[in-house]
Amino acid sequence: MSEESDLERTEEATPRRLEKAREEGQVARSQELTTFTLLMAAAVGILMMGAGLMEKLVKIMQSGMQMERELAFQPDLMIDRFYELAIEGLISMAPLLFLLLVVAFFAPMFLSGWIISAKAVIPDFKRVDPFKGLARIFSMRSLIELVKAILKTIIVGGVAAVVIWYNKESVMALLTVSVNLGISRTGDFLAMSFLMIIGAMIMIVAIDVPFQIWEHAKQLRMTQEEIRKEHKESEGDPYVKARIRNLQREAARRRMMSEIPKADVIVTNPTHYAVALRYQSNMRAPKVIAKGVHLLAARIREIATEHRIPILEAPPLARALYHHAELESEIPEKLYTAVAEILAYVFQLRRYNEYGGAEPRPPVDVPVPAELDQVNLAV
Repeated sequence: MSEESDLERTEEATPRRLEKAREEGQVARSQELTTFTLLMAAAVGILMMGAGLMEKLVKIMQSGMQMERELAFQPDLMIDRFYELAIEGLISMAPLLFLLLVVAFFAPMFLSGWIISAKAVIPDFKRVDPFKGLARIFSMRSLIELVKAILKTIIVGGVAAVVIWYNKESVMALLTVSVNLGISRTGDFLAMSFLMIIGAMIMIVAIDVPFQIWEHAKQLRMTQEEIRKEHKESEGDPYVKARIRNLQREAARRRMMSEIPKADVIVTNPTHYAVALRYQSNMRAPKVIAKGVHLLAARIREIATEHRIPILEAPPLARALYHHAELESEIPEKLYTAVAEILAYVFQLRRYNEYGGAEPRPPVDVPVPAELDQVNLAV
């Protein structure tokens, strides 16, 4: 039962899924919106340019209807004349065609914006599968498209009938005017009628755009298993991440252990904590080069013993250094005085080992600010 539930695409698409679909060219598109925008642009273009365009086309037609005697006996000249008239007609239509070209280019972007995807044009033989083709023909989407086509026919046809019926007297009056005036009025009438008929398609667009957005979101829905898998791919498998963290900690621990022989002194708790300090003349303040608790602290003391590095018991200072000093960083300013006493003892001990004399006494009750002493923390 749980497996069947996981197979149901009930979850909304994740941002990563939406981005991947967009890269593959899968975005919400409304053919009705594109068609409406293109036809509306054509209607507006004809309304604005119709008079001048009609006048140019009439001149071209008049020029084409006139036949000179020599053209009847020289077909080559007729072809040249026809070519010239075609070029003139194309130039006359160029502004309107350019407008439609621009609108056709930008209209599909109104719903989902600009997108460039090579994957959308890669041949996919699954699209020519006859069985899947039959399934698409009898699918719910095809039924909806059929309903849209019928609705479009009813609306556009109904509006066209109303426009023609309302303007029937104006159409009949065209028979009583001159040819030039009749052509001009016919152009205006056709443009206005075309604009009103196309305007009726806004009802189809108002239905289709929300449907296409909903259908696109539905197609990209995911199962719970797909979401879990995506989360693992994006965030990483927790077991793998834990393994990587363990390896990183182990590598950092090895590097830290390799620095212990360079330490000047090891400050201990004496058993729970161990912190290795190093100081050179070019340093602004002593640095912590290694630190640890329990078994790691014991290992630090073992390495220090092997390399004859002084080990000094100062529990409050060891706790403060462990909790408030970062590895490979300088010690806190509030611990300067305490660490200075420790290092002074270490340098005196070195001098005693090299030259002899009075053996220095290790410092007792090294001063540590109360707010830095973690004595109350569980070890």
